[in-house]
Amino acid sequence: MKARTILLSLALAFATTGMQAQRIKGSDTVLPIAQQTAERFMALNPNARVTVTGGGTGVGISALLDETTDIAMASRSIKFSEKMKAKAAGEDLAEIPIAYDALAVVIHPSNPVKQLTRQQLEGIFRGKITNWKEVGGDDRKIVVYSRETSSGTYEFFKESALKNKNYMSSSLSMPATGAIIQSVSQTRGAIGYVGLAYISPRIKTLSISYDGKHFATPTLENAINKSYPIVRPLFYYYNKKNAGHVEPLIQFILSPAGQEIIKKSGYIPVNEE
Repeated sequence: MKARTILLSLALAFATTGMQAQRIKGSDTVLPIAQQTAERFMALNPNARVTVTGGGTGVGISALLDETTDIAMASRSIKFSEKMKAKAAGEDLAEIPIAYDALAVVIHPSNPVKQLTRQQLEGIFRGKITNWKEVGGDDRKIVVYSRETSSGTYEFFKESALKNKNYMSSSLSMPATGAIIQSVSQTRGAIGYVGLAYISPRIKTLSISYDGKHFATPTLENAINKSYPIVRPLFYYYNKKNAGHVEPLIQFILSPAGQEIIKKSGYIPVNEE
């Protein structure tokens, strides 16, 4: 009943505010839930028009600063350099956590390896470990797939798993999560990382341990109970001067109905962290 009351009040607010077209751009990780909540939002308010496009967190924040998007989707916090650019332009940005996401480390389904420690991940992605036999696998060269540098997922994995050390120079940068899934599914020696919602039978996930003792698989339950270590917040950013324009949409994604969409999509609602 409470959720229905909130939906009704949101619908009444939408009907009285003369909704305009809204643009959301940025993180490919956030893209699925942004699309689904926007579709539901438009179904509740036929006058609303919302367009959602990916491209990476850095692309989204740049578009927000250039005023070519109304909301930037981000899978990392805004960088200091981006804050300074916003300040120089006289723009005041708001940061809204909308969900949490677990980052799964994925390999080819034929790979017998089942688990890795954080130190092993660092060794692999920095090029110090180059053959799967070094971590209990077959005698096969490791092929490292990563996201491009504008990706918030790239930044978060570097910070969390590599302790801010640089990726190996020969890692293969992919423009989107889907490209990593396709490449890993077709390359027997491959390893990469994707958001929890993107897991599919085409790839195999690994159990991960950051303390070298307790290994956990990337599942929604393990992310919520914090046994899986690679979890990060996801954000919407907007310019505060446009708050009246974007707040109905943001209120919806934070409402019980919006957070239920997030959970059903394989992400962690902000009220369950």
